[in-house]
Amino acid sequence: MARAEWANYHNNSSSGIYNNGRGKLCSYKRSTLVVCSINIVVALFVLHSLYTSLYRYPYNDSTNAFRYTSDQISKMKESIRIRKESEPTELIKLVEELKKEFLREERVVEVPLSLKQKIADELLLRLRAVNASGNSTVQRAEAVEGWRKEKLREVRLLTSGKPANSTFLPEEAGVLVRALGSGWAEFSEEIGLWIPLQIIHEEHDDKPEGVDDLDREILPGRQLPPECHAELHTDYDGAAVKWGLTNPKESAYDCCMACLDQAKMAKPNEKKCNIWVYCPSETGCYSPDIYEHKNQECWLKYAEQPKLNFKDIYPDSYRSSHRNVPVTVAWVAGVVSV
Repeated sequence: MARAEWANYHNNSSSGIYNNGRGKLCSYKRSTLVVCSINIVVALFVLHSLYTSLYRYPYNDSTNAFRYTSDQISKMKESIRIRKESEPTELIKLVEELKKEFLREERVVEVPLSLKQKIADELLLRLRAVNASGNSTVQRAEAVEGWRKEKLREVRLLTSGKPANSTFLPEEAGVLVRALGSGWAEFSEEIGLWIPLQIIHEEHDDKPEGVDDLDREILPGRQLPPECHAELHTDYDGAAVKWGLTNPKESAYDCCMACLDQAKMAKPNEKKCNIWVYCPSETGCYSPDIYEHKNQECWLKYAEQPKLNFKDIYPDSYRSSHRNVPVTVAWVAGVVSV
């Protein structure tokens, strides 16, 4: 009895659990179907909105587009006609022709080496004829320019098929038209033709008459006392008591004072300075030795009989036999009594 009741209870319980689980499974399927259906409806709605927007806006624009009146259209046509008539058609045509000509010249074959040598030989003959009669740079430049114009006329006649008494062949004429014309500057460099510009140097003497520049110069520094016996543009010879290369002074006054001080302080067996030579020029002073004499050099010298090296200007004979000699003596010197 008890066993039969237990079996019946067990069967009823299992059947209830099964039915309960099946009910839950059915509810999950319904929920999934509902969610998927909603997603599909939303997606369809979005696609429908995009599709309708593509065709709705152009239609609205076309219906709302501005329409010009016939009077406005005629005015626009008139303005377009006036603008076209005001265009510089002749200038545009000329520019196009120039572009075509430049392109045609760029396509010209380079001048052969043999033809370059031929032109160089002819130019040398023309220049030798000029050098025989004169050595002016202007004459040489005019001779070359005359030869160029003459040959350019000849090659242009050859290219046009007209007879010409030319040293060049007809097949060479096409190459030479540009070389001797617009490309002459580059071609002259290629053949090594170079004529330097003539430099004309003219001296303009605008000082008043009777004024000597050498006597009007003012030395920097303190004024030299009479005992210094200063002489502008003067260079004295003598044995060096103090080398100027290692004895710079601020002014000619200081150099003279150094000479006087050395003569006073010299020992009995030492040479006493009786000549001072100073370089006041900022660019240095010339001297016929191996040294480069700079500004503020102060040479202290001694000589029993002071002797001039140079005075005022260097002689032409000396300047012609020596290099880099200036015209004017830049030194200032004096002979003092000791």
